[in-house]
Amino acid sequence: MIIFRYLSRDLLLTCLAVSTVLLIIFLTQNFSRYLDDAAEGKLAVDVLFKVVAFRMPYLLELILPLGFYLAILLAYGRMYIESEMVVLSACGMSHWHLLRMTLVPAALVAAVVAVFSFWLSPAGAQMTEQTLAEQRNRSEFESLQEGRFQAIGQGKVMTYVENVSDDNQRLDQVFVAQRDSDTASSVVVAKTGEQAYIGDYGQRYLVLHQGYRYEGRPGTREFKVTQFAEWGRYLPPTTSVAEFEREADAKTTAQLLSATDADSQATLQWRISMPMMVFIATLLAVPLSKTNPRQGRYLKMLPAILIYVFYLAFLINARGAVAEGDLAPGLGLWIVHLPFLVIALFMLNWQALMQVRSRPVKVAHA
Repeated sequence: MIIFRYLSRDLLLTCLAVSTVLLIIFLTQNFSRYLDDAAEGKLAVDVLFKVVAFRMPYLLELILPLGFYLAILLAYGRMYIESEMVVLSACGMSHWHLLRMTLVPAALVAAVVAVFSFWLSPAGAQMTEQTLAEQRNRSEFESLQEGRFQAIGQGKVMTYVENVSDDNQRLDQVFVAQRDSDTASSVVVAKTGEQAYIGDYGQRYLVLHQGYRYEGRPGTREFKVTQFAEWGRYLPPTTSVAEFEREADAKTTAQLLSATDADSQATLQWRISMPMMVFIATLLAVPLSKTNPRQGRYLKMLPAILIYVFYLAFLINARGAVAEGDLAPGLGLWIVHLPFLVIALFMLNWQALMQVRSRPVKVAHA
């Protein structure tokens, strides 16, 4: 029991540390992706952190199996290097006994992954899609930021606003430059501006007050100046916000169970695969963690990580094949799990076979 607590604590603490580092890396990558949209005014700054937070369950669903896999390699590799495994073996702990002890914390990690995969990740996907849908339906007026030049209208219009009201409904000192054709362009300067909604047409307009409009060809004297008390421009909704990956990801597990389309079947199998992956990765990691003290603890890390990368890559490709109808749902992702399970069992039995062959043969004397 003392050895079990020692191994479990070491594995879970290492898993927590590794998963935290991986989570920070993946969060930074996702944050930079949405930050680009926020910098271009396609995504409101106040929802940026909200969207990233909604994506965390999905990231943890992917990170925790990898974190536990690396934790086994690191923790057990250290124990082999420091001869702790030799001491445990001398005390009567076999290779299979070590595996059984490892499967207990693996079951705990798999249960946590299942909670993320079946419930928290779909809920986060729903809220992410809802938030992005709201951002796609915003007008470009709401994306304007004060004190900076900003492109709108898919980059065809350049704007500058000196002040924006707290409710994003009033602009002060507005500058709008637009290229009307290859040779002509126009510039509008106004004292104030506001958003007007025409209910009959369901459209919104940017209405500027007390300003001037300059039209002409740059570099020539062919231009026209128009003074206006009120000038309007149609505001199309933003459509270039980052789209959500898969519509089926936002469905609940109960909805996937009752669905018959290929995409839903692939997503359901993916959610089942994540907890299953923890156990198969554990069976792979235990034999891969055995290290010769003379070789160093990191010698087997690279091939072990490559095995996991291939495992995950094959799962992703199989999911895409099922979703597109290229692979029968009956085979689905199980066609990937089974070979890696066979490989893991072969490696475990191969080590046991090597241990049997290394034992001295007793010769009976007459």
